[in-house]
Amino acid sequence: MSPISNFQERTHSDTIVLFDVDGTLTPARQTVSQDMLDTLSNLRQKVVIGFVGGSDLSKQLEQLGPKVLDNFDYCFAENGLTAYRLGEQMKSQSFIEWIGDTEYNRLVKFILHYIADLDIPKKRGTFIEFRNGMINVSPIGRNCTREERNEFEKFDLARGIRAKFVEDLKKAFPHLALTYSIGGQISFDVFPTGWDKTYCLRHIKQEGFKTIHFFGDKTFQGGNDYEIYTHPEVTGHSVTCPQDTMAILKDLFQ
Repeated sequence: MSPISNFQERTHSDTIVLFDVDGTLTPARQTVSQDMLDTLSNLRQKVVIGFVGGSDLSKQLEQLGPKVLDNFDYCFAENGLTAYRLGEQMKSQSFIEWIGDTEYNRLVKFILHYIADLDIPKKRGTFIEFRNGMINVSPIGRNCTREERNEFEKFDLARGIRAKFVEDLKKAFPHLALTYSIGGQISFDVFPTGWDKTYCLRHIKQEGFKTIHFFGDKTFQGGNDYEIYTHPEVTGHSVTCPQDTMAILKDLFQ
């Protein structure tokens, strides 16, 4: 796909379509297909496009390819805390500056003790991943293999490990304005309230888009797509896989 610098060249220049990454543009933690890249390239002739993911940009480069900054008009990593418009970085925010080291250390200590006491089949490594705008917490650890990831997802669905973890964190830190958002297969995000995926919308407000579409797979309450999916200024589309995304796009724009 080639970059397009002038939105007015689009058939519907007042429309932007935003996408979650995992489960929407790609299978979970896997790379984007050529069919999806072709679909997005064709879509970009008609509307403005962007992705909004909870992970940092390095993971989106892995999944969406090394030309991701050229292939999308807007790239919103970490829910838009790290943002790019036509390849140029926009103003960013910092979770550690917001929470401070004292509270952050208390939070991390609680999480690590909690995971140590969890009775789950496997534990690997990187239980807390520090990002610019949030932390990502994984009971099994982000270093697990794909097979272990799938195994934990089934275990968690049956026992609600992550859901209980979140509830216990809310009880332990009621004084902190934190949001806990379950996404993907093995983890959940922790970030300041208001720093969910709707954060990216402030970056596009000045563009004056009349229509904002969002595609995501974790659109249920507590899922990391819920807030933007239900936002009053957004037309939300709930999908189950990349093929579902492409089918809805075909119905909407072809």
